[in-house]
Amino acid sequence: MVNNSLQNLTLRPLFTRNCSYQRQLTQIFARVHSTSDYSKIKQTLIHTGQHYDTNMSDVFFQQLEIPAPDVNLGVGSGSHARQTAEIMTRFEPVVLERKPDLVLVYGDVNSTVAAALVCSKLLIQVGHVEAGLRSRDRTMPEEINRLVTDQLADLLFTPSADGDENLEREGIPSRKIHRVGNVMIDSLVRLLPAAMEKKLNGLPDRYVLVTLHRPANVDDDRTLKGILECLLELNSQLKVVFPVHPRTRQRIADFGFDASQLDLREPLPYIEFLALQRRATVVVTDSGGIQEETTYLKVPCLTLRNNTERPVTVTMGTNVLVGQDGARLRSELGKVLQGKQKQSTVPPLWDGHAGQRIAEILSEL
Repeated sequence: MVNNSLQNLTLRPLFTRNCSYQRQLTQIFARVHSTSDYSKIKQTLIHTGQHYDTNMSDVFFQQLEIPAPDVNLGVGSGSHARQTAEIMTRFEPVVLERKPDLVLVYGDVNSTVAAALVCSKLLIQVGHVEAGLRSRDRTMPEEINRLVTDQLADLLFTPSADGDENLEREGIPSRKIHRVGNVMIDSLVRLLPAAMEKKLNGLPDRYVLVTLHRPANVDDDRTLKGILECLLELNSQLKVVFPVHPRTRQRIADFGFDASQLDLREPLPYIEFLALQRRATVVVTDSGGIQEETTYLKVPCLTLRNNTERPVTVTMGTNVLVGQDGARLRSELGKVLQGKQKQSTVPPLWDGHAGQRIAEILSEL
């Protein structure tokens, strides 16, 4: 959260709410440190507790040197409806008590839309970081969260030109839209030196890094089996390193699959994962954030999805969408191993200064 003297020149809290998504937590770091030099802004950090596993939450605060949250809502897991409702119920009293000028929400998780709904009904301004991203797939809960949040937000901070275009197409006035770059890249840039110092003991020079967690890939036994069979086949020629999301590990066990030949690991803290990612020969993933990070790192990325809310990673970056097509995955892996991966460039404004741009805009309110 943040205190700021705004147009009315009164000192009231300006709220930065932590969406507490594993990858999105890195954004908070950029935001907190970017505003530290703005004397008119006081920040209060709200952790919803939507992700509560130590390796997926607490360790990010530690590694990124984020101050302890001022408020931890401790929501935990649940269905989409239950979790969203619980966040709203616990978040509203905090807002009523602190009377913020603005609440910043991040990303596209349930915390994001829940906080936006609470503030909109209380007539409190909302700023959305990572606005305008669209997969055009409404079977994804995140897409619903994005659409609703952007319609409610007063300030929309986009990471790339496609975000601006999506918002304008949906009728958002251009005065509300601010292209600032990618806040997750801010954290990557700052922490990359630390990641480069990490030793990858026992790993060969060339390996495949895998992440897998989306329901479309792990909840159907045939789909998950097909992906694992492809990875096991690949593992015979190139080591497959697979930090396994708790949801995915449970599904592998439920379906009785044997993936023990792969290098299965517990979820990793951010710096350790970044160290693995920057040295990987290729990354196979269904994560949106990793599509962005590999683009910046210029590491080939094969995404196990038919669409992406981050198309700039495909048009400019290293990302290739392979869906759930095993033959396409094998083909694209073959290209990478032969040194025939696509050419790429880092998108404009992905330079480590997105948080600073947001802070400058807020300081002028």
